[in-house]
Amino acid sequence: MEQGSGVRRGGAVSIGDVWGGLAGMLVALPSAIAFGVLVFSTIDPSMAGRGALYGMLGAAAMGLVAPLVGGTAGLVSAPCAPAAAVLSGLAALLLAQGVPAERIPGLLILTGLLAAGFQVIYGLARGGRFIKYIPYPVVSGYLSGVGLIIALGQLPKLLGLDTGQDLIDGLMAPGTWRWPGLAVGLVTILAMVLGPRLTNRVPAAVLGLIAGIAVYFLLALAMPGLLVLGNNPLIIGPLKSDTGFIESLSAQAQGLLALQIGDIELVVFSALALSALLSIDTLKTCVVLDALTRRRHNSNRELLGQGVANVAAFAIGGMPGAGTMGPTLVNVTSGGTTRLSGLFEGIFVVLVIVVLAPLIAWVPIGALAGVLLVVAWRMFDWHAFALLRHRDTILDFAVIATVVVVAETVGLIPASAAGIGLAIVLFIRDQIRGSVLRSRATLASISSKTRRLEQERAEIAAHGEEAEAVALQGNLFFGTTDQLFTELERDLARRTWLLLDMRRVQSLDYTAANLFRQMHLRLEERGGGLLLCGLPARLTRRQDIQGYLARIGLVGDHGAVRVFETRDSALEWMEDRILERAGLGSAAGDEPLDLGETALFADLDSDALAELRACIEERAVAAGQAVFRRGDVGDEIFILRQGSVRILLPLPGGAQHHIATFGRGDFFGDMAFLDRGTRSADAIANGDCALYVLSRAEFDRRAADRPALAAMVFARLARVASERLRQADAELTAVEDR
Repeated sequence: MEQGSGVRRGGAVSIGDVWGGLAGMLVALPSAIAFGVLVFSTIDPSMAGRGALYGMLGAAAMGLVAPLVGGTAGLVSAPCAPAAAVLSGLAALLLAQGVPAERIPGLLILTGLLAAGFQVIYGLARGGRFIKYIPYPVVSGYLSGVGLIIALGQLPKLLGLDTGQDLIDGLMAPGTWRWPGLAVGLVTILAMVLGPRLTNRVPAAVLGLIAGIAVYFLLALAMPGLLVLGNNPLIIGPLKSDTGFIESLSAQAQGLLALQIGDIELVVFSALALSALLSIDTLKTCVVLDALTRRRHNSNRELLGQGVANVAAFAIGGMPGAGTMGPTLVNVTSGGTTRLSGLFEGIFVVLVIVVLAPLIAWVPIGALAGVLLVVAWRMFDWHAFALLRHRDTILDFAVIATVVVVAETVGLIPASAAGIGLAIVLFIRDQIRGSVLRSRATLASISSKTRRLEQERAEIAAHGEEAEAVALQGNLFFGTTDQLFTELERDLARRTWLLLDMRRVQSLDYTAANLFRQMHLRLEERGGGLLLCGLPARLTRRQDIQGYLARIGLVGDHGAVRVFETRDSALEWMEDRILERAGLGSAAGDEPLDLGETALFADLDSDALAELRACIEERAVAAGQAVFRRGDVGDEIFILRQGSVRILLPLPGGAQHHIATFGRGDFFGDMAFLDRGTRSADAIANGDCALYVLSRAEFDRRAADRPALAAMVFARLARVASERLRQADAELTAVEDR
């Protein structure tokens, strides 16, 4: 099966997809009806029938179109709670602004169209990955706010309060309650909560509706007035008085034609918030679905599919929706494994609309209120209160609570803005929690890959605390700059040179750049300065940090801060400054050394040197030429009289790893000299080099008569090898991540 297609080879339809689609419909349709009634009864309680049709049409359009375009296997799309909350809130706002009630249905449908358009844009712009990155506390707060809004809106319907009666006043006046409706709602809630403990074959929403309808008609045996269809506030009532389904659909279309361009300004912000909520709801469901089916959905394609499906809902005057969790889980657990199961769900919705629409008029309002109250209860994130137990999670709870409070007191649109602002706060909080300083070490514990002679190493060790290398990571911006300065303040007072390794830095703003400038000025007062390394001009998915620093004048031709391509070259530069001050290094000259002046053979007597000269040859190597290559067979050890040689390890793709650099007076190639094995790396002349070359075979012939000479040479090789191993161990210890 191809990823995301959900279509079997040969076009075969699984019976599991049929049953899954039927089960998904039994969950999705009652909720869709309840959501539609919630939205339209906000405009006018007498419009509950039209609201039921609004929800059903949305379920049909979403069910038929979303599986064909989105293609996520097993996903069921239908009107959802976030859509109900946003649209009912918008309806209440429009009424408060004086918009005529007869215009509001068309504005709600327009809102769905704009939200659909935004979703299509999200999909085409590949915005699925960004929507999934919204912090969970923000999403939790928003959904909890939606659940609370739904609950507060359904309590008056559960109690049967008159239109316009305040909820608080109604709660304090039990005499105003309609007890039959309350009984129906309470039984519905109990059936939804307790029903799944008895059977999982029938969805909880269906059990609740069946129980609520049954109680309603049982009460009607003693109260015949409940059997009146017209002007009965306890039931949905006719979907459209004195008209059929086709006429109702025609009335929806006429409402669309009455819309004007200026109406967009009234609903565009609500549409934007609605598009974000529908997208989040869909992608959250898809993530759970991936875990169940062991597939991977295509976020961008699914957003596109949801947008097209909501356009279809707009076209027939239906309610917008999303990929919903409840119907999807029921679909998958009932055998739905491909996108055909979602399509069957839509087909079954259409059949119910065509065949059973007249019976829907008898569904009690109290039963729908009970269904929505259970949905609202489950939407509210009760686990959020556990965040109050720990100091580290109090801010997360504060984010959730703030979004909920703003949603209840101001509105869902301001709550979305508050959520975005708090997402930024959470990002800054997370950045500050972890240090941007990864590691630090002075030249007393680390060194460049240039092998120094004993006297040079001693000088660097004595003054190594004057130069420090600091590795940074993450994002350097106004939220982390002060922390970085605090951690480096003592170093700025003690060091002469400070190297910042930027290889793991993802971004940098002007605040951090200004800190670099101030750091350089403080170091410059003591004759030193700030150094930067790891600043390539361009890295995929990373800011062009070097270009940015050059544009603000910190680096480059006129910049004060010196930049190195690699960390090793920067360390070598700092070592050279220490050696130059001591009169060592390149300042000491570069004349060819005599054999007795080299590190390996220094302090040997004249007889020993004479014996060695007899088996040593002199060789000149031009700049860029290889002394040897990896895999070459040879037993020679090379002593540098003049120049320097880089040891490079070839890597796949033509790249090379710099292992070490050997300078004047040092030696290399000792591994093959000792074990007569093949060369493990390339040795390339940095510039024109003069070498002494000592072959092991020739040395052994000479040493046979001079065992003391052989012991002396091998002892010196062993001592140098030990020193190099100790230095490598110290450097590994200094840079080890703990």
